[in-house]
Amino acid sequence: MPPLNALRAFEAAARHLSVKDAAGELCVTPGAVSQMLKVLEQHLGVRLFVRVNRGIFLTDAGRDYLPPVRNAFRQISEASKRVVGSADSGVLTVSATSFFASAWLVPRMASFRDAHPQIDLQVVTSNALVDFSRAGVDVAFRHGYGHYPGLRSDHVLAVEMVPVAAPLLVERLGQPASPAALVAWPKVQDADRKGWSLWLQANNLAEATLPTGPSFDDTALLQQAVLAGLGAGLLPAAMVAPEIEAGRLIQLAGETHIEAFAYYLVYPEANAEQPKIAAFREWVLDAVRSSASSTHPR
Repeated sequence: MPPLNALRAFEAAARHLSVKDAAGELCVTPGAVSQMLKVLEQHLGVRLFVRVNRGIFLTDAGRDYLPPVRNAFRQISEASKRVVGSADSGVLTVSATSFFASAWLVPRMASFRDAHPQIDLQVVTSNALVDFSRAGVDVAFRHGYGHYPGLRSDHVLAVEMVPVAAPLLVERLGQPASPAALVAWPKVQDADRKGWSLWLQANNLAEATLPTGPSFDDTALLQQAVLAGLGAGLLPAAMVAPEIEAGRLIQLAGETHIEAFAYYLVYPEANAEQPKIAAFREWVLDAVRSSASSTHPR
C-alpha cells in the first residue's frame, strides 16, 4: 500500500491542480506536498503529474489513478460518519414516512426525551426501505408485512384500512352496495400488492384473480392516484378522513382491521442490542401498549 499521507496529497493536488492550494487544504507547506507526491511516484514507479512552470497537470496514469483514490477517501468519510452516529453516539437517527412521523412519532417525542435525555432523536422522512449499510439510519418505521431479509422487525401497530375512490369514478361505476361489488373495480395497489388481497380475505370474499392495477411505494402518491380516478385505493382511515369529509374522496365500504398489514420498527439484527436502539424499541412498544385502543395513519 502507498503511504496514506502521500495519497491524501495526491488527491488534493489532483483536485486543485495546485501544490499550493493542496498544501493550504492539508495544513502543510508546499514543499511537504511536493515531497509526498515524489514519494508516491517513486512507490508506484510512474509519473502522476507533469510540472509546467508553476503549474501541474495530471498524466494519463494520474487521471486513471484519481477516481479510485477519490472513491476510497469518500468511502472512508462515509464510514466515519456512520461510526459517529453508531452505538456510542447520543444521536439516534429514525426514518419514517412523513405522515407517520407527524401523526404518531412527533407527538410522543417529548415522552422519549423525558425518559432518555441522553439520546437525541434525529427524524428523517422517507418512503423507501432504508439501506442501513449506507444511509446512516439506526431504525426505521415502515408499513407493510414486516418481512425484510437481514433485518429485525417489531410489530408496532395496525391501522384501520378503508377503500376509497374519486367521485368521478363512483359516478361512473355507482356506489357499491356491498364489499363484494368492489371485486370487479379497477384498483391502485400498495408496493407489495397484497393489501387488496388481505382486505378481500378479511371481508370473506374469494377472488377469482389477483387484483391488478398500478402500484406505489409512497402512500401520498397512492392517494393522489385515487384522487385522479385511476381506481379504488385501500388507505389508512385516519389519513383519508379529511378528504372524505371534504368530498374529494368517497368511502366505498366500512373500515377493516388487517393485523398483518401494519407498522413495524425495522433495524439490522446485528444492532438490536445497541443501548440506544434497545432503549428506543422498548419505549416504542411501551407507548403502543399504553394506547392500544388508538389507531394512527400512515
